Amino acid sequence: MKSAYTIKEAQKNLSAVVRYAERGGLATLTRHYQPVAHIISAERLAAIAETMEILADPKAMKAIRDAESGKVRKWYSPEDLLD
Repeated sequence: MKSAYTIKEAQKNLSAVVRYAERGGLATLTRHYQPVAHIISAERLAAIAETMEILADPKAMKAIRDAESGKVRKWYSPEDLLD
C-alpha cells in the first residue's frame, strides 16, 4: 500500500488508510503535492507522547545519560523518573 494520498484519495479509501496506520504505517495526506497531515495509529501517537514527556524531564534525561555513560549510581524506577 502506498503511504501518500491526496485528501480525495484518503476520503475514498479511509478504511484502508486507517488499517495501514494501525499496522504501523505513516499515511501522509497531500494537497497540491505538499504534505498537509499525517495519519498514525493511536499506539504510535501514545509512544511519541511518552517519548516527549521523557525528553522534557531533566531528571529522566540525566538518568538516561548516566546509564549510557556507565556512571549509574542509582537504579531509577519509572515512578522516580516521572515525579
